[in-house]
Amino acid sequence: MEIGGRCKTRLFLFGPKLVSRSDPRGIHKYLVVYALFSFVLLTHASPAKSCDKSCNSGKCINGSCVCERGWVGDQCQHCQGRFKLTEPSGYLTDGPFNYKFKTKCTWLIEANPNAVLRLRFNHFATECSWDHMYVYDGDSVYAPLVAVFSGLIVPETRGNETVPEVETTSGYALLHFFSDAAYNLTGFNILYSINSCPNNCSGHGKCTPGNSAASRVYCECDKYWKGEACDIPYCRNNCGSPDHGYCDLTGEKLCVCNDSWQGPDCSLTVPSTESFWILPSVKPFGTSLARASHKAVVQEKVMWVVGGYTFNYSSFQMILNYNLESGVWNTVPITVGPVPRYGHSLAAFQDDIYMFGGKLEASWGNVTDELWVFNMPSRTWQRRSPVVGSPAQTQVYAVEGHTAHCVQLSSGETIMLVIFGYSPIYSYISNVQEYNLRSKVWLVPETKGAVPQGGYGHSSTFDSSSSSVYVHGGYKALPAGKYGLVDDLYRYDVNTRTWFILRESGFPRYLHSAALLSGTLLVFGGNTHNDTSLSNGAKCFSADFLAYDIACDKWTVLPKPDLHRDVNRFGHSAVVSNGSMYVYGGFSSVLLNDVLVYRPPSCQAFMAEDGCVKAGPGVRCIWSRGRCVPWEPSMANGSFSPVPFLDELCYKFSDCGSCAANTKGCQWCDDKKCISASSNCTTVSVSTGGSKALLIQLVETHNFFFFLLKIFQTEHQCSEGWSQVGDACLRINSSRESYDNAQHYCKNLNGNIASLTTSKQVDFVLEELKKLQQQEKRLSPWVGLRKINVSYWGWEDMSPFTNSSLRWLPGEPSDSGFCAYLEEPQVSGLRANPCTATAHGLICEKATGYSRGSCKKPCSLHTNCANCTSQPMECMWCGSTRRCVDSNAYVISFPYGQCLEWQTAECMAQNCSGLRTCSQCLDQPECGWCGDPSSTGKGLCMEGSYRGPMKRVARQGQQSQTHDMNLEPASCLNDKGFEWAFINCPACQCNGHSTCVNGSVCEQCRNLTTGPHCETCMPGYHGDPTNGGKCQACKCNGHANVCQVLTGKCFCTTKGIKGDQCQLCDSENRYLGNPLRGTCYYNLLIDYQFTFSLIQEDDKHYTAINFMASPEQNLDMSINASNNFNLNITWSVAGTISGEEVPIVSKTNIKDYRDSFSCEKFTFRSNPNITFYVYVSNFSWPIKIQIAFSQHNSIMDLVQFFVTFFSCFLSLLLVAAVVWKIKQTCWASRRREQLMRERQQMASRPFASVAVSLDARGELTEGVPKPVAMEPCFGGKAAVLTVLMRLPSGFSDLPPPGQSGLIVASALVDISQQKPLDFKDKSQALKNRKALPPAHQGTCV
Repeated sequence: MEIGGRCKTRLFLFGPKLVSRSDPRGIHKYLVVYALFSFVLLTHASPAKSCDKSCNSGKCINGSCVCERGWVGDQCQHCQGRFKLTEPSGYLTDGPFNYKFKTKCTWLIEANPNAVLRLRFNHFATECSWDHMYVYDGDSVYAPLVAVFSGLIVPETRGNETVPEVETTSGYALLHFFSDAAYNLTGFNILYSINSCPNNCSGHGKCTPGNSAASRVYCECDKYWKGEACDIPYCRNNCGSPDHGYCDLTGEKLCVCNDSWQGPDCSLTVPSTESFWILPSVKPFGTSLARASHKAVVQEKVMWVVGGYTFNYSSFQMILNYNLESGVWNTVPITVGPVPRYGHSLAAFQDDIYMFGGKLEASWGNVTDELWVFNMPSRTWQRRSPVVGSPAQTQVYAVEGHTAHCVQLSSGETIMLVIFGYSPIYSYISNVQEYNLRSKVWLVPETKGAVPQGGYGHSSTFDSSSSSVYVHGGYKALPAGKYGLVDDLYRYDVNTRTWFILRESGFPRYLHSAALLSGTLLVFGGNTHNDTSLSNGAKCFSADFLAYDIACDKWTVLPKPDLHRDVNRFGHSAVVSNGSMYVYGGFSSVLLNDVLVYRPPSCQAFMAEDGCVKAGPGVRCIWSRGRCVPWEPSMANGSFSPVPFLDELCYKFSDCGSCAANTKGCQWCDDKKCISASSNCTTVSVSTGGSKALLIQLVETHNFFFFLLKIFQTEHQCSEGWSQVGDACLRINSSRESYDNAQHYCKNLNGNIASLTTSKQVDFVLEELKKLQQQEKRLSPWVGLRKINVSYWGWEDMSPFTNSSLRWLPGEPSDSGFCAYLEEPQVSGLRANPCTATAHGLICEKATGYSRGSCKKPCSLHTNCANCTSQPMECMWCGSTRRCVDSNAYVISFPYGQCLEWQTAECMAQNCSGLRTCSQCLDQPECGWCGDPSSTGKGLCMEGSYRGPMKRVARQGQQSQTHDMNLEPASCLNDKGFEWAFINCPACQCNGHSTCVNGSVCEQCRNLTTGPHCETCMPGYHGDPTNGGKCQACKCNGHANVCQVLTGKCFCTTKGIKGDQCQLCDSENRYLGNPLRGTCYYNLLIDYQFTFSLIQEDDKHYTAINFMASPEQNLDMSINASNNFNLNITWSVAGTISGEEVPIVSKTNIKDYRDSFSCEKFTFRSNPNITFYVYVSNFSWPIKIQIAFSQHNSIMDLVQFFVTFFSCFLSLLLVAAVVWKIKQTCWASRRREQLMRERQQMASRPFASVAVSLDARGELTEGVPKPVAMEPCFGGKAAVLTVLMRLPSGFSDLPPPGQSGLIVASALVDISQQKPLDFKDKSQALKNRKALPPAHQGTCV
């Protein structure tokens, strides 16, 4: 307080200093301080972290993009959700980049009731036949469907409009986009406008409002332009007035030509040497009668159109007729007859039209075998029941996408030929079915010649002059399980039932049209998209115009129709009348109801022979009797003179008939291979092991020398060139082929490109490739692995690829590759490549013996998603149509995008009521969410629209999904607190377990739930808490803390305990115990070491393991682990009270432990049932544990000692005796050998002669007789002494007659005593106490 009592308040805040009004000069001073302080604060504050990339449909917060509702991606660049647009004009897009996989986006455009909305597709590029944009005239998918866009949509020529402008008149437009898991293209950019003129009057008029407020705007066209969008020119060049014609301005505003002139502008003469197209302006009663996959026939210049596919069958007219001369359409009302269908066949004979087969779209897509006959004069239908003609023919094929013709045979009988088609039971049909119109009998005849490959959506034309049917294109099952479009052309001789293969067009297509005019086959339009990876653009429909010259076996590309707009289409029909071709209907994102007329050049217009012969392309003329007339196939005077082609063009023919019955100049070799006629029939392949005998014989045939390899098999299972590996025969070839040619090569050998699904096959192939590499023959062969069903890699035998024994190289598989080859045998490395590229080598396989695989249930017979998807990569489930289709027939099963979404693995709920959360509900375009009054996220998912829920109305005989739903607002009334959500979910989504704060944040989850939206159970509880569901405690018997959230299966924490509730011991692996009253123990063996590796993903919940051991004496225990653990050891005696365990050791946080337990402390001898329990707990995963128990004695038993001692002593004695016996045996044997040598020596010693004088008998002398000879032996210690002895002579003293009386006697004597002893050094004897060895006996050897 200042003097005078005046107070000055000074209050300091975070900012300027407040002063009283009495000091105005301080205000400026403190403002300056505030500014400086603020500047310092801003410069020193840390700036917000920026994002590396721009956030397209979101905001950058703390370095990452936070997306707006309905957008996802790291840059918020992909749509994924529902949007509502209410501006008078705007645009919608999938995002600035390629759309993502599995995209589902929905846009609702809302305008005033009954307002006209126009959609303009500035850019559209999606994968043809797989990724679709659906446009509905209403606020739900139950509203009328007006367009289905798919593929690449660009103008054919500048100024033409490929994309028709889509118009809705209900005041709403719902657009839904779905993409699968394969290709993601650039997407779309679509402009919309409300109550605007169509296409801004195309720049040829001005947009004018109506006279009243309720009327719509319209275009006032400039002169010479007409149409709603002023896009149709008329009276060009004033119709050549006055000479050629005049312009009629009173009616349709078109040229009226004079009699001698024709053409859109009356510029061509009659007849004319030029061709032209006409687009009449007359349409059949509006867009409701537009259709595709219908059929048409001509009878007396009237075109009859029967059946066909349409978006909405409520106002569908089964039969239409069109007067080709007057251009007038008429509907044919029918009260009783067949239900609508498409993909059927139509054939006319006299006054009857025969309709066979087709798909009943209004009956959940069943393919039928019904035959209906329509009588044109009476306009009545009659159904013909099938009559089987042959016992071998058990039934008629129910097919779709086939063709039929009524033909008269040379025998006079009239039959209806049904060619090819697709059967959901038997897949693609390659047979011809015949129906005899007189006997009404069905027959499937045996055909000759080539072996055709049947399919769906081909075209066929019948030439009556040659009795031949020409069949072109189609969607077919190719070899080795592949499928796609083909450009084949066949000719079928009706009378001989023989097939011929003609030249391919080079432009595969299906659902096109064909007509025969002047000896030329004219092919128009069709779906030409085959493989997204190989096509330059994913264009579904085309306006291609091709001509096949039958006389020359030659294809020509004709100019496309030069009209004021593009006429791309598929699923249309074509008929011929009065020399012109009439094309009706079809599909080009929208269903078409226009008629195109093509008039070819007229042969009569050529006045000179030179011009007549050179006429064309598109017409074939001949000069006959001074005038030019059209050529007919019946004028052909023989077969074609084929020019030999390359071997690659002949490889695809896998049978002798097809190889010979074609125009490519092919020949069939004895080794079952089709090659060019200019090549020799030699077989060259890489030997892969096996010993077989080959006999090569040289044969001369048709001036060609062929080497015929005649194989004499020495193996029963695999033939020459093949090696048996397990249950399959494998063959490696070194040629350079594309994948398709590799398949043809293997098929020619009665095999298939190899699916290496077993480790034995992989090891064999790798070993063979390494052997070849050592021989400097490096191969990178094709294997039977390819991308199946748009995004899944699988083997050709439909086995899934596991990436185990054979693995992808780094960076593989590439997006451009659809087929795989073995690049690096050393590392089992695979690489992906386009199927049209070549690889060095191929591997074929075929089954051993004649075993046949089991027949699987057809996909079409599965009635729910679970059964359908149980066969991986074979069947596909469409939830919107509730149909199961074969994966190789998905495109033809839904050619017009009828399937909103498909599944091959996880199945979605079959209807909206099965979806439990709002996000799941709004993910399906047909569903909406009704939130309950609690505003906690609970509600009910139900079918509905933007205006409210809808209810299905059952109608007798009708089951379609587009016109049987009515609005049912009472199911979710707002006045009772319910909230209907169709675009976005309610902000509060707590599943009924919490209320929200700040509108969307769950305050506190109750009822044992957790998560941002209380969408899951707390740990230790299980259940589905979504939409008010309950959680229950995990029942794990005290052996687990958590369980699987949905199923309640416990994650047991003790190794060895198993079961959904941890109620069992793993007794198969030596775990014993009772987890209901205790735990489980691993029963250890004594004197063994055990290692437990808990390193797998399934082991991550384990935190304990228990052991038990029952020793008989002193015990040593050791345990160690890779991580720290707690250890408890107890013991007990069996038979005591349960649980009575005595603790011994208790350790915590250790890695190893060793201990010994002696019998002094534990009476092992008196208690033989002592058991030790080891509890290892509180360890972390992963871990390795080693544990061992061993036992020993402290005092040795005397009895055991003596037993052991004497056992060892006796064993030694026994060994000594055996050794002595062996020694004696060896000595005896050696002595015998020595004696034998002595005897041999004695027998071989030299002999000497001695003269003996025989005196008269003398007196007997005493003493030793003197020897005649003494022969010393080797060694000088023995000698052989020889003496003469007189034999006794008796009393006569004379020897017996003939004898001398003398004998020679020899003896072995010892002469060692006669030698002086050797001198021995006694000093040496004293030094060496060791006795000298005895002297050896002398020997005579």
